[in-house]
Amino acid sequence: MQTTLSLQSVSDIIHGATANPSGVLGPHRVDMDGRRVIAVRSYLPDAKQVFLVDPRGESVRPMRRVHPSGLYEGLLPDYDSGAPDYRIRVSNSHGQTYDMQDPYSVPTFLTDFDRFLFGSGKHWKLYERLGAHLRSVDGHSGVNFAVWAPNAQSVQVVGDFNHWDGKTHCMQKQIPSGIWELFVPNIGAGMKYKFRMRTADGQVIDKTDPFGFFAELPPRTASIVQPLGAYSWNDGDWMERRQKNDVLDKPISVYEVHLGSWRKSQGGVHGWMNYRDLAHQLVQYCQEMGFTHIELLPVSEHPFTGSWGYQTVGYFSVTSRYGTPEDFMYFVDHCHQHGIGVIIDWVPAHFPKDGHGLRRFDGSALFEHEDPRQGEHPDWGTMIFNYGRHEVRNFLISNALFWLDKYHIDGLRVDAVASMLYLDYSRKEGEWIPNAYGGRENLDAIHLLREFNTEVHSQFPGALTIAEESTAWPGVSRPIEHGGLGFSLKWNMGWMNDTLRYMRHDPIHRQYHHNELTFSLIYAFTENFSLPLSHDEVVHGKGALIAQMAGDLWQKFANLRLLYSYMWTHPGKKLLFMGSELAQWHEWNYDGELQWDLLQWETHRGIQRLVGDLNRLVQNEPALHEIDFEGSGFEWIDCMNSYDSVLGYIRKGKNPDDFLVVCCNFTPVVRDYRMGVPRGGYYQEIFNSDSAYYAGSNVGNYPGLNADSNLPHHGRPASIWVKLPPLATVVFKPQ
Repeated sequence: MQTTLSLQSVSDIIHGATANPSGVLGPHRVDMDGRRVIAVRSYLPDAKQVFLVDPRGESVRPMRRVHPSGLYEGLLPDYDSGAPDYRIRVSNSHGQTYDMQDPYSVPTFLTDFDRFLFGSGKHWKLYERLGAHLRSVDGHSGVNFAVWAPNAQSVQVVGDFNHWDGKTHCMQKQIPSGIWELFVPNIGAGMKYKFRMRTADGQVIDKTDPFGFFAELPPRTASIVQPLGAYSWNDGDWMERRQKNDVLDKPISVYEVHLGSWRKSQGGVHGWMNYRDLAHQLVQYCQEMGFTHIELLPVSEHPFTGSWGYQTVGYFSVTSRYGTPEDFMYFVDHCHQHGIGVIIDWVPAHFPKDGHGLRRFDGSALFEHEDPRQGEHPDWGTMIFNYGRHEVRNFLISNALFWLDKYHIDGLRVDAVASMLYLDYSRKEGEWIPNAYGGRENLDAIHLLREFNTEVHSQFPGALTIAEESTAWPGVSRPIEHGGLGFSLKWNMGWMNDTLRYMRHDPIHRQYHHNELTFSLIYAFTENFSLPLSHDEVVHGKGALIAQMAGDLWQKFANLRLLYSYMWTHPGKKLLFMGSELAQWHEWNYDGELQWDLLQWETHRGIQRLVGDLNRLVQNEPALHEIDFEGSGFEWIDCMNSYDSVLGYIRKGKNPDDFLVVCCNFTPVVRDYRMGVPRGGYYQEIFNSDSAYYAGSNVGNYPGLNADSNLPHHGRPASIWVKLPPLATVVFKPQ
């Protein structure tokens, strides 16, 4: 028998040090005594006997051990020029005999077009090619593994199926894409696996699959083979409505949730509830409270629970802390069937340094920059993506689209956008590299964000993209064709900081800080703003929101009711972090749960009722949601009364008859106050944050007031004489 084997090629196979295992293994046409035959080689070190099964010739031929390590070779007739058809029959040392497809005879799963799109950074469904996918080849089922690691010397897939010894499963490198691929027969869903890489300097490292759909419960780190197509969705009506409706002129009130600490379960691991149980309890609660959307802190897999999900390793893997991918699909489906949208936090700004993750993935700076001035985040001790690399940009954008596609997510809130936009973000002079024009703007990140928004809005109409952007970068939520970044919404961090700072002042001093309340309306319509009181406001020593309010115990509750009432009547969509609707006293603790027991007290129940009624007020009144992003939806009545710390304004809907009059008193003094209104007639008091129902002092104007057309005021043709409750907001609607 003539072969082309060399000692070096056999040694490379045995030691897993080859990028081209199919150069030795699998079928090879060779000449033997002047005739063409097919030599089939297989490396099976645990086999006792190996046979070639030839279905055409209906024969079973023994394979000869050509190397003591377990390299076998057998011959088949070369029937034609097509792909050879055979099976390998293995009798192993455990007394088992089975037939398998030869992994090195299987055609590649990725096409040339796949590789071209990936290299161009335009393969938007890359998650359907890379990673681990169930596949059937000639009637034999198995799993196709593919991973991008262009600078590795060799890659093996290791897992339960080979006892974490990859010598029999060396992957084939595809040049020049740098993608490694291997079909492993006779395995299926549920198998744990990793990629074992030999780096350019000879180190051997095990890595989690960047495209893995599921992973072990931390601190374990293996990926798990998991198909995503089995779940039967029942949210067709929701998805159809979402595509047709302009969500920005609809009410949006977001309940921000960390699933692990919203409510605990006695039976769950670490007290965590399953996605399915959370779906029923959380949806019922949001319906009772009037929230339109749930926003989840990152649910992608992360090794350290204390990162709250913001240090992601498994970008395509829903965290196993709360269940399986199908469980999470059920969660989203149940939300949609009951009229609740689901937004998730997405983190393309940075990733952690964990050894099994993306950092130096193939032994080189593959996903990150090599230079720490571009590749490391000084504040968080994490790595920064190399946005200028096509494949990295493709990885991130396909990941964003993946959540919208496979999990029917309604929106992505992009974390830490400011850190992406500025090359000198949190860096001193000499610690950053200017762009090609000498500026501080990260041009590659800008390109990524614009491309991300373009693809999300074109492929998934009605889906929201929300930027957590804390600077004055212009046009974050403006169309790309007009020079913007293309986001649907931008968090108004300026409003949040100014307002909380104001509410911390003792009321007697607030007259000197009046501009902290009014300044937001100078720029309120330059972006599509969302007003956030998020998790960041109740951690790291800041205290809970109720604890940040000025005054004695009564004033703290009144101030919190006033804060929420002002927020809900201010232009912009709303977001509130869980627990803040309970006025819980503790800072948020990711290992604990909300202080539900506080609801035994009327003051805390009052805050909860108030938030629910504010949500319903926004939903029921077009003036509070139809025109949130244009000046035509808002008008000052009185913004200059700093001495009394009073604000008066009008919120307007698209119909000229839809308007509300709002008045806020930021002092603990009851005031008789004349306020100008647009027309005469009767004005019903439809909301009063000082109501006894909310545990207030019940000062007010119930059921309403008549406007006096003979007493114009504040430049208005009529006026009402209002009794302003202490530290409260009242809302009037003309009848």
